[in-house]
Amino acid sequence: MVLRRSGERDEVEMRSIADVNPNTKLCAVIGNPVSHSLSPAMHNRAFEELGLDFVYLAFRVEDVRSAVSGMRALENFRGMSVTIPHKVAIIEHLDEIAEVDRQIGSINTVVNQGGKLRGFGSDGPGARQALLESGVEVAGRPVLVLGSGGAARAISFDLAHRAPPLSLVILGVVEDELETLVRDLGERTGVNATGETLTEESLARRIAESRVLIHATPIGMHPREDESLVPPELMHADLAVMDIVYNPYQTKLLEEARARGVKTIPGIEMFVNQALFQFEAWTGERAPKRVMKQVVLDHLSS
Repeated sequence: MVLRRSGERDEVEMRSIADVNPNTKLCAVIGNPVSHSLSPAMHNRAFEELGLDFVYLAFRVEDVRSAVSGMRALENFRGMSVTIPHKVAIIEHLDEIAEVDRQIGSINTVVNQGGKLRGFGSDGPGARQALLESGVEVAGRPVLVLGSGGAARAISFDLAHRAPPLSLVILGVVEDELETLVRDLGERTGVNATGETLTEESLARRIAESRVLIHATPIGMHPREDESLVPPELMHADLAVMDIVYNPYQTKLLEEARARGVKTIPGIEMFVNQALFQFEAWTGERAPKRVMKQVVLDHLSS
């Protein structure tokens, strides 16, 4: 299925049934809910762009064990995106997990390699790639992460392993989650990680010490576009700000940062990059990033 923008409405172009054949490879997103997912439109448009005999569907799944068994049994079921609430539970049903993803404790991608199921996470690499492409250096610099949930955990572990910051500070509001993340980072990666409860005082003090700020909470996401955790007066010229929220494209946090001359990285960059890693793992082909990004932009503009 390919999402196209036409005039004032979105048109959904269904792939002709004649194009689907016994050799067509299946990829899918599983979760609950999945009706909001942009992944089918994005990946199907990419398959079309490269002329690949693949199709991507969305499945609302409650029984993850059975879903994995089905994937293992179906030779043409090539790839799976995994979203809430299955990112943790699916791990025990797979054959191979990268060590960094075992440390994180969740994955969002599965590749079927001849019946052997390999799982990995693409959120952390997607965020790191977004920072790299934006010219933001992380290694050897003080980094501040807002939030301690799944996305913050994935990003923090990936940076700790592949671009170790000078220091990594996590500010969160869920105390046990925050403590666990900081402890795990210290014990499993050796990065200089500390954590504090997110307050006005801790935020002001830690932003002043930081050079990279990564916002990894849902604050500012549609329909709460008028919210931001960071008062604009705290942002300084030596800071770069990445927001993982991609809807809206320019969050209040990013708008206020740009107004103060601060370098910004919108969440769509992480979202598209994590999908590129998935696409290339499933197909073995270089993903058409420009096309995939345009699908998301078209959706957000509508």
